[in-house]
This record gives sequence, C-alpha cells and structure tokens, in this order.
Amino acid sequence: MHDPHQEFYDRLAAEWDLNFTAEDRERLSRRIDSFGVKPGMNTLDLGCGTGVLFDMLRRAVGETGSVTGVDFSFQMARMAHRNFPMSNVNVIDADAAALPFPDSLFDIGFSFNAFPHFRNKKATLDEAHRVLKHGAKFFVIHLVSSAELAELHKSVGGPLQFDELPNAQRMKDMLDASKFSDVKIEDHTGLYLASAVNIKE
Repeated sequence: MHDPHQEFYDRLAAEWDLNFTAEDRERLSRRIDSFGVKPGMNTLDLGCGTGVLFDMLRRAVGETGSVTGVDFSFQMARMAHRNFPMSNVNVIDADAAALPFPDSLFDIGFSFNAFPHFRNKKATLDEAHRVLKHGAKFFVIHLVSSAELAELHKSVGGPLQFDELPNAQRMKDMLDASKFSDVKIEDHTGLYLASAVNIKE
C-alpha cells in the first residue's frame, strides 16, 4: 500500500507536465545552464517526477553523459521513462533516503520541486552525499519561495498540507551535517535555491 504522498502523486502523474508553463521551463533551463553541467557528466535528479529536468540535462551532458532520475511514485517514474526512452536516461522507482547506487557515482545532483516531500530529509541528504563524487555540486530548486510554497501546500491540503522547505539557516545546518560545504541559499519571491559542494574525507 502506497503512503498518502505516493498515492497523491500517482494520481497526478498523467497530467503533471501541465503544471509547468513555457516560462517555467525557460527559467529552469537558464538555471541549469548556469550550474556547470558539462558533457560526459553523470547527473542525478532526486524526486524527478515525470522528468521535467531531463531534456535540459540531456542537452548539457551530451551523448557521453547520463541522466538518472529517482522518484518514489511508481506512476511518476513510469511517465518519466515513457517521456524519455533514451539509452542514457535511467529512471528508478525508489526512496531518495535509500538509493540503490554505489558510492561516488554521480558528478552533480539536483532536487527540483521535491525536497519538502522527502519523509526523511536527513537520510536523503546523507544518501546524496554518499552517491555524489567528492567536489560534486548539489542543488535544491523551487520556482517559488519557501513562504509561497508553504501557502500553496496549505491551500492544496491533504498529504501536502504540512510539507515545507527548510528556512535558510535550517537548510544550511542540514547540508553541513551531511558533509556538504560552501552552502549558498536564495529564498525570495519566485525562487528557492540551495546549492552546496559535496566533501568526502
């Protein structure tokens, strides 16, 4: 039996892409272009949904790189696989807090529109630290502020009612605890962006 969050997103999967306007995709594309994704990189997308970032990442990494998406909603993962049936795109139905990957596999990581819904955020960040290479960057991205998102989720209600983004200090503390460094956070109208660098001793 799925938990309420999984059931919620399973129901929405078929029409999820309609939530993103051309302007949203253009804003995201500009952000991705600024993050230093290079040809040949292995990229990780935690909470990938239907693969909103996949085309942007594929263009950046080229044929020699890869895009791996993870989502706990089977229907979201299925739609992502259907939308991007390419040899260098992999989609896994899994919990971000227990990733089925070896250590130090990925060159860069992202979580777009997903972080508030991770049940165990500490374990998710610990897993991101484990599977990302030393020096890899990790980004948490929303096209709204934490305050805007909290209001949106309250209006939606149901399982999303109390799903919130950590404020800047809390997010910094969480990333620090999971052995990320150089943490930078923007949280203002129209954007929440946390970035950090993975450090392995």
